[in-house]
Amino acid sequence: MSSVSELACIYSALTLHDNEVTFTEDKINALFKAAGVNVEPFWSSLFAMALANVNIGSLIYNVGAGGPAPAWDPAHSTAAAPAEKKVEANKEESEESDDDMGFGCFD
Repeated sequence: MSSVSELACIYSALTLHDNEVTFTEDKINALFKAAGVNVEPFWSSLFAMALANVNIGSLIYNVGAGGPAPAWDPAHSTAAAPAEKKVEANKEESEESDDDMGFGCFD
């Protein structure tokens, strides 16, 4: 579980990114002071060095992805299409589930 100091640094990174402000140690400390959060001094320098040459926007959009995320085009996006594929995949899995073994978890 993340500590309060780590979360404060993460939130400051997101805040600075949303406001299109360069991520520096001084700006992180200013956010800590404005929020009234007591953080050990090494956290702001650690996060400033770690995120100095990182595109925070790409980190946000690629969380949990194995590679770069495809470009999202709202004009060509349909919310129902991925759900239909998922339902079809679940149907195939359920047909093969326990029939091969001759028993199920709750038999």
